[in-house]
Amino acid sequence: MKKVLVADKISPSGVALLRARKDLEVVEAYGTPPDKLLGLVGDVHAILVRSETQVTREVLAAAPRLVCVGRAGVGVDNIDVDAATERGVIVMNTPSGNTIATAELTFSHLLSLARPVPEAVQSMREGKWDRKTLAGTELFGKTLSVLGLGRIGAEVSKRALAFGMKVLAYDPYLTESRAKALGVQIATLDEALAGADYLTVHMPLTPETEGLVGKAAFAKMRKGVKVVNCARGGIVDEAALAEALASGQCGGCGFDVFTEEPLPKDHPLRALPKAHLSPHLGASTAEAQENVGLEVAEACLTVLDGGFPGNAVNLPAVDSQTLAAMRPFLSLGERLGAIVRQLAAPGRVESLRLTVHGSGSESGANALARSVQRGYLRGVSEGVNDVNAPGKLKALGVGFESTRSSAEADYKELLHVEAALAGGGSVSAAGTVLGKAASPRIVSLNGRTLEFVPEGKLLLIENQDQPGIIGALGTLLAKERVNIANMALSRTGGPNALAVYQLDTAPGEAALAEIRRNPAIVSARLIEA
Repeated sequence: MKKVLVADKISPSGVALLRARKDLEVVEAYGTPPDKLLGLVGDVHAILVRSETQVTREVLAAAPRLVCVGRAGVGVDNIDVDAATERGVIVMNTPSGNTIATAELTFSHLLSLARPVPEAVQSMREGKWDRKTLAGTELFGKTLSVLGLGRIGAEVSKRALAFGMKVLAYDPYLTESRAKALGVQIATLDEALAGADYLTVHMPLTPETEGLVGKAAFAKMRKGVKVVNCARGGIVDEAALAEALASGQCGGCGFDVFTEEPLPKDHPLRALPKAHLSPHLGASTAEAQENVGLEVAEACLTVLDGGFPGNAVNLPAVDSQTLAAMRPFLSLGERLGAIVRQLAAPGRVESLRLTVHGSGSESGANALARSVQRGYLRGVSEGVNDVNAPGKLKALGVGFESTRSSAEADYKELLHVEAALAGGGSVSAAGTVLGKAASPRIVSLNGRTLEFVPEGKLLLIENQDQPGIIGALGTLLAKERVNIANMALSRTGGPNALAVYQLDTAPGEAALAEIRRNPAIVSARLIEA
C-alpha cells in the first residue's frame, strides 16, 4: 500500500479524494515541526504541502520511497527542487487553481490605488466626511504595464482591457500571435517601465527576476506610478519601493507578497500611508482553496498511478491531449536510447543527438528527449526516470542535443538517435510509429534500412551475403531450444547483409560464441529493446 503524507492543510475535498482510494494510506500531519517531519517521511510515496512545510534536501534524503511532492499553490520556494530532481522526485504545483483569485486580488489593489477606498473606510470609521482629500482617478485611458503574461497576467490584462486601459506586456516568451489574441502590446522591459501609469508583476521568483523592479527601474518610470505585486516577494526591491514611495516617485503600491513573511512589524512599508498591504491573500478564496486542494490531490494520484503530470515543475509541461498522442513515441524514444547504447558497446559514447522529423510542440520535443535519455541510461544507472535522466546523463559526461528537422524523410514522423563515439565513428537507430495500434517500429540501424518491432531479445547478425547463413543459424538456435519469433533482413547499404532475429529466449554464451566462429558471420550481438 502506498502512503501519502498531507503535511499542510488542504481542502477537505482533496483529502477525501485521496481517502477514497483503498490502495492508499493517507496521513494528515498538519503543522509538524521540522525535526519530527523527518521521522514521518521514511515510508511515504507522496508529500502534499502548502507554503508552511519546508521540503528540504534533508527531508528528501529521509524519504527513499518518495515519488512526488505536491504544492497546493503556485510557488515552490519551500521545496528544494534541485535536490528533488537529483533524486528523481517529481515536484508539482497547482498553477491554475488560484488564477482567478489572484487576478481579482490584483485588480482589487489596482482599483484601490485609483480610488482610495481603504482610506475612505478608515476615515468614515473615525467619524469624518472627507470627500475632498479622498478624490481619486479613473483607470479608463491609463496604461497598465504587465510584467509576465502567464495565466494570471493574462487574466489581469483581460480585466484591464474591459476597463478601457491600454496594456503593455513584457514577457520574453510571449509570441506576437498570443499578444494579438489577448489584445495587448508587446514591449521591452524599458518600454514597459517608462510607459506605465500602473505596473503589475506576474513572474516567478528566479535569480533573473529577483530585484527586477529596483532603484534603477523606478528611475525609468513616470513620477507617481503605482505598482502592484501579487506574485512573489523579492521581484520588487522593497527598500527601493519604500524610497520611491517616500519621494513621491511611486504614487502608491498594492502588495500581497513580501521577501519575508509574515512581514516584520517594523518593516518600513507598514509606516507609509500610500502602501496598501495585504497578508498574502492571493489564493485566499473558498473557490481557490477548493480548486488547489483537488488539483494537487488529482496530480498526486496521476503520478502514483504511473502517469505523466501536466503540472510538474521539473518536467516539460505537456497537456493531456498532446501526451495521449505522444505516448507511442515516448515508448519508441526510450527503446531507441537503449538500442543505441548497446550498439555502441564496448565503445565509449561522447554525445547523443536526437533528430525529430515531423510536427510537434517544443514541450513535446523535450519529453521525447527525456525518453531517449531514460532509455539510454536503463541498465546503466539505478532509479532513472524523466526527472533525473538529464542530470544523470550529464554526470556521466555524455552530451545531449535535440533538434527538429524539416528535411524530407521516408516517414511522416521519425525519430533518429545517433551516438558519437570517443575516437571517432558513430552508431545510430531510427524509428517511427505505425498502424492503428500505434506500434513502435525500428526502421533503420546504422543507416541500414530494415523494419522490426523493438521488443524482447534481439539477435543482430552481420554476415557475408551468401546462401546458407539463415539456415545454419536456425539449426544452431534450434539445438539451444531458442525459438525465432520474427526476423528482419537488410541487404542494402553495404557489402554484407544485416539481420535482426527476435527471439523468445536468449541463447547462452556458448551458442553466441559458436555463431561468431562461422567464417561468414562478421559480427553477432544480443541486445534488449
